[in-house]
Amino acid sequence: MEKTLDVVALGELLIDFTENGLSEQGNPLLEANPGGAPCNVLAMLQKYGKSTAFIGKVGNDNFGHMLADTVKSLGIDVSNLKFDDEIHTTLAFVHTYEDGDRDFSFYRNPGADVRLSAEEIDPSIIEKARIFHFGTLSMTHSTVENATIKAIQLAKDNGCLVSFDPNLRPPLWNDLSVAKEKMDYGFGKCDILKISDDEVTFFTGEADVLKGAKLIKEKYGIKLVCATLGKDGSYALYGDKVVKCNPFLNPNTIETTGAGDTFMGSVLNSVLEVGIDNYDEDSLLGMLTVANAAASIITTKRGALKVMPKEDEIKEFIKTR
Repeated sequence: MEKTLDVVALGELLIDFTENGLSEQGNPLLEANPGGAPCNVLAMLQKYGKSTAFIGKVGNDNFGHMLADTVKSLGIDVSNLKFDDEIHTTLAFVHTYEDGDRDFSFYRNPGADVRLSAEEIDPSIIEKARIFHFGTLSMTHSTVENATIKAIQLAKDNGCLVSFDPNLRPPLWNDLSVAKEKMDYGFGKCDILKISDDEVTFFTGEADVLKGAKLIKEKYGIKLVCATLGKDGSYALYGDKVVKCNPFLNPNTIETTGAGDTFMGSVLNSVLEVGIDNYDEDSLLGMLTVANAAASIITTKRGALKVMPKEDEIKEFIKTR
């Protein structure tokens, strides 16, 4: 089948309630931001002019329809976004600390996103994709896990590159050893991996992030591994090459929601343009530079999905370094 879609992602689509000041009575005001890591990645890819589609499930409620309308308005194909009549849209409440780091409280026991079933996946959407992207949050419950496994198999059968971001959220796992098992599964299936410093240490027990990332890359034979270091930049591991890129520290940072997804979308855009087999040190550094800059810009905005930076904005920002 002709590859008419650049990236298809499966996973959670939810509302991130982020803090936005205080009311006249001194109560915290919460803003309902559309979110969910896999869809954030697609939103960034749309800004690069790529074609994307999302597979997932929301509640047949006000938030679910708001999310569907928002995602559709960004140009993302939502023909395989389902509505659940019984279970509400998943909600996440994000508490932001002074340094911009976050703490999450999830209302997802269950939430609509975990009710996506294997039977609800339209194979033709994945068949048309160049890259299939997923994370571990679509493997926390058996129904959506079966859907994820089916989608990955379809991607493999149809020659798609497979991209994985564990996006570990400890509150969503009853047992973190199961989270580790699902990360192991994802590492074994992917060609492209984005992993944070915390996730490297969690999985390998290795405090040295580069050492841990190398262990994962070598054990699973992953072509391209990008390890993010928060305020310390990022690494790319490719073949025997290791490239480090310094961060773009931003004085206007207010919260880091979506930074990793913006980074991931930028990496996938690079893979689509350069080709997974064509990287050298210069193109790896170029990929990380754009990804770090884009991630820095998103930290100056609340939420992620609706406020991804434009390509020219990223280019201008890079010139300021």
